Amino acid sequence: MNNNRVLITRRAPKENFAGEWEFQGGKIEDNETPQECLVRELKEELNIGVSIDRFCTEVTHDYSNISINLVAYYCTIIEGEIQVSVHDKYKWVQINDLLKYNLLPADILIAKKVISDY
Repeated sequence: MNNNRVLITRRAPKENFAGEWEFQGGKIEDNETPQECLVRELKEELNIGVSIDRFCTEVTHDYSNISINLVAYYCTIIEGEIQVSVHDKYKWVQINDLLKYNLLPADILIAKKVISDY
């Protein structure tokens, strides 16, 4: 969160769910905590370093071909400039405007929690 805004990224044209927006994250590797995963993924995919502030929510969602479990945290950028690699766009969005974006279904549930926390 930054000045009542949150960062979302849009999936690139050649990715699954292309054109849809999401909160950044990724798959947890062996012997990695959800927090360590988030720090690693943000560094790898957006070239930023973050500190984890606090837990937000946990969401499980069934897509047609996969079931996912998302663990969301509030965090703060502590270093780097955002550079997209697997996404084609990023945007700082006013919290109250989150649901105006074409978010992935699981991310809609996270957005609703962020709005209620705000």
